[in-house]
Amino acid sequence: MRTSLAPLYLTLAAAPGLLGCGAGTDRGVIHASGHIEATEVRLGAKVGGRLLALPFWEGDAVKAGVVVAQLDTTDATNDLARAGAEFDAADARLRLLLAGSRKEDVQRAEADLERAEADLAGAVLDLNRLEGLADRGTATLKARDDARTRKAMLASAVTAGRARLAELVAGPRPQEIEQARAQRAAAEAAVATVRQRIADATVAAPRDGVITQRVAEPGEVLPPGALLYVLTDIAHPWLNVYVDEPSLPRIRLGDPVRVRVDGRSDAFAGRVTYVSDVAEFTPKNVQTPEERAKLVFRVKVGLDNAAGVFKPGMPADAYFDAQGKP
Repeated sequence: MRTSLAPLYLTLAAAPGLLGCGAGTDRGVIHASGHIEATEVRLGAKVGGRLLALPFWEGDAVKAGVVVAQLDTTDATNDLARAGAEFDAADARLRLLLAGSRKEDVQRAEADLERAEADLAGAVLDLNRLEGLADRGTATLKARDDARTRKAMLASAVTAGRARLAELVAGPRPQEIEQARAQRAAAEAAVATVRQRIADATVAAPRDGVITQRVAEPGEVLPPGALLYVLTDIAHPWLNVYVDEPSLPRIRLGDPVRVRVDGRSDAFAGRVTYVSDVAEFTPKNVQTPEERAKLVFRVKVGLDNAAGVFKPGMPADAYFDAQGKP
């Protein structure tokens, strides 16, 4: 985010009387006055929750990567344990299917089927005997009906045993394996999502800068994306100036610029880093109606702030050397 500070206005030094303060009487110097601006970064957490720590205050300098805020992760940690257990279960099922049937399971199924078939054969013999006795009146109808029921139950057991044995011999179907793979992938994604929530609860500075606003306090319960700080990059400030169309051809990208600030007798080096190709009206905070009615072009002057002289909002004067340029 860029700060929106007071823009600059321009006068062309065509004569000594038109030169801005500090420009002297040099001809061919374009003078613009304005304010220092700097990049602002609004720091917040992607997740919501209770704010545990906010260790920096306004005016503190921070380095890129330093932790500037910490939110509570208790709920997310519990969710991670649950998601991890679900992943373990899905992973175990997939590995079980991929391993196929164990030899012991096949042998057990074969033995169960043989036993069921033997029981069925005995039930058939009993039923045949009881039906003959019932026809002669020497066995009750209930005994015959019970034998029929037992035969039917054992026949069902034999059918189920054969199906079970065939399933074990054939192994899992491809569709079952694909389903298990999908369930494992979904569980893995759930774990990754919760881990990211935990990581997002720790906020680090994305770049070097100075805390210029501290918006929250520890103990607050914040929604996702809530603003915590405003971090300002004071190491790379700039000036925005607005020049009229006749002066624009004399200002080019990369041109050196002299910049002066109140309270300092020396000049600082700057460089033209941007020249707009779209005209606009002079911003409203220029004092006179006559100046506001002009169409101008924005020019950005990049500055090196290694000495820490420039601060956002500070007034400054820029001098473009247009000598000898058409």
